Amino acid sequence: MAEAQTSQVPDEELTVPRAPLNKMIKELLPNVRVANDARELILDCCTEFIQLVSSEANDICNRQAKKTISPEHALQALDSLGFGDYLHECKSVLEECKTVAAKKRRASTRLENLGIPEEELLRQQQELFEKARQEQAAIEQQEWLQLQAAQVAQAQEQAGPAAAAGGHFPPFTASEGIAHPVGISYYQQPGDRAGQLPTESASNQPLPPP
Repeated sequence: MAEAQTSQVPDEELTVPRAPLNKMIKELLPNVRVANDARELILDCCTEFIQLVSSEANDICNRQAKKTISPEHALQALDSLGFGDYLHECKSVLEECKTVAAKKRRASTRLENLGIPEEELLRQQQELFEKARQEQAAIEQQEWLQLQAAQVAQAQEQAGPAAAAGGHFPPFTASEGIAHPVGISYYQQPGDRAGQLPTESASNQPLPPP
């Protein structure tokens, strides 16, 4: 069943991705312009080469009664197909891949050795996200308040000339809780309540000498 499904895959899908291939061409030949037809030819050659090595490695794996194709099977396939000159470089790349994989495993092991359950790590992550959202909301609130203050100040500046054009009123001051115009004073008689406006008779009496 798997072989039948594989045979139904279109041939154009069984190719090397074009983006990595174009990147490799640009890195190897930075000052050379490669035509599209040449790129397609290189793509077809790479695909054919990979299929050839994979088929040979699969045969070697079957002869050794193995169920998984290992890197050693691919290296043996290169040697049996006459590409022994590539073995040294392929082995170097293989060692580099093993080193990268080992670093990833050590990083994962260190995380496991911390003794923190995955649920706790997830909870801490959610708390950090929530804290970041609250900080962002506070910043936006502060910006909104500053904008509102600027709008109020601008409205007051615009209302000042308009009030002056409507008429002039004497300024008022507060004295003992009673607001009265500046320059108008009164004498408080003894016994009068604090803040009580003077009567007409009291206001007509002369002020005592200082």
